[in-house]
Amino acid sequence: MRRNVPCSDSSLILQQSSLLMWTWFRALWQRWTPRASSFGTRGEQAAERYLVDLGYRVLRRQHRNSGGELDLIALEGDTVVFVEVKTRRGVDHGLPVDAIDSNKRRRMTRAALVFLKREGWLNRRSQFDVIAVVWPPEQAEPQITHYRHAFEATGNGQMFA
Repeated sequence: MRRNVPCSDSSLILQQSSLLMWTWFRALWQRWTPRASSFGTRGEQAAERYLVDLGYRVLRRQHRNSGGELDLIALEGDTVVFVEVKTRRGVDHGLPVDAIDSNKRRRMTRAALVFLKREGWLNRRSQFDVIAVVWPPEQAEPQITHYRHAFEATGNGQMFA
């Protein structure tokens, strides 16, 4: 014989689906939210300090949009600078800047174009810079190399300055 209890089958299903949605949301959040202690994030923070010391104004960090992801977006005067930061512990396996291939350049161009459109800044000058951060474990401070105008916009919907 079945008794009426406060927790019906439908409320149990609702609780289980809520738990499943929470688990999915948490996994998605962890995937897209950088950990403050990650090595790459430390390199990006060092690159940001470097740019600020040079007089840049950092607008966005780890910016994501439908076009892709950009590590740093900054202003140098009236020029919008899209910065890719590559952090390595050493150069045994090549320079950090070597990791930026044509696919990465195309994704950065697409993300930059989406950003410029959303901000209404399509008529502003822009450039792509790369900052290579080499941070051996035994050193307190990293070695930073800044490649200004590292590449031109590539792919469809190119930007022209």
